[in-house]
Amino acid sequence: MKPNLKKFKIPSKKTLPVDDFIEKILYEPEIGYYSRKDPFGKNGDFITSPTISNLFSEIIGIWLVSAWEKMGKPKIFNFVELGPGDGSLTKVIISTLKKFPELNKAIKIYLYEKSIFLKVIQKQNIDNKHIKWIKNFKSIKKGPVIFFGNEFFDAIPIKQFSNINNEWFEKCYVVKNNIDVIEKFVRSKKKDVAQIMNFGTLKKLKFIEFPKKGFLELNPIINKISELSGGILLIDYGYLNINNSNTIQAVMNNKRISTRTMLKNLGNADITSLVNFNLLKEYFLKNNLKVKKIVTQRFFLERMGIIERAHILEKKKNNVEQIYMKETLSRLLEEKQMGSLFKVIFGYKNKNNDFFGFE
Repeated sequence: MKPNLKKFKIPSKKTLPVDDFIEKILYEPEIGYYSRKDPFGKNGDFITSPTISNLFSEIIGIWLVSAWEKMGKPKIFNFVELGPGDGSLTKVIISTLKKFPELNKAIKIYLYEKSIFLKVIQKQNIDNKHIKWIKNFKSIKKGPVIFFGNEFFDAIPIKQFSNINNEWFEKCYVVKNNIDVIEKFVRSKKKDVAQIMNFGTLKKLKFIEFPKKGFLELNPIINKISELSGGILLIDYGYLNINNSNTIQAVMNNKRISTRTMLKNLGNADITSLVNFNLLKEYFLKNNLKVKKIVTQRFFLERMGIIERAHILEKKKNNVEQIYMKETLSRLLEEKQMGSLFKVIFGYKNKNNDFFGFE
């Protein structure tokens, strides 16, 4: 059964670039995927690291403590989680920071979430009057700020361009009769081509995925870091080596589905793309942030002591709990699961360069 696309307010025969089309499907108020559905966990469409194991969130909390110490233990220290999902990570971080009274007193925690539906879920899961939900970063005025996003950047829709006979065309979607979605390439805007060609990472490619909306989302974050010092730590599904491929993918009921199935289930499937980490690094550098070496999730978590922490907790658990912990830890660290497929990048502005987890 084909979907009726009238509800997404996309006029028939209207040509929309890939990023604008997907944004409507994901975020249209009340009817978009993230606006009406809890996608997380076993009963959702995908499982994230914080919902797999509290160990992941605990390690991020420990890294936060180390970053605060590297920055000289400031009396005011801001932490912003970008796209907090169901609130699992922040809930564990609040608990972890209670063991560090000095930082616990200094820290101000903010959650940046554009989905009203997910905000409700987060507020149900996080019982803490000191947490603030924000729409922008204007209220953060003093003290260094650390932004953190787990699977945040891959959820921001991307543009796609193809070089055909030495001319750039942008991939778009056209809705016909409110039910059919047709793929179409239209001549690219000159300003988009000029912006793309400004990145050495993208030169010599015939097919380009460009996170224009993602960079617009990053701009106020980078400005705030430049103003107050601090950094942005992102962990995401992505790659370092480009191979001219289409990385847009859809997931429904914890299973990857084809583009054809996705277009028949608009609003019912999560749509993401892989993050080009070298492009992200180049963007940070162009905006005068320093960048630590890009590492895998496994490298980062192991450097931060996740295995040692697991061994300590293991002694307090029964056999069933030990087996479960080993399974979840394996999912976070194994090469063919999240261990290598997920990468970690840290862009920052601070006198100290010796942040843990990257060397």
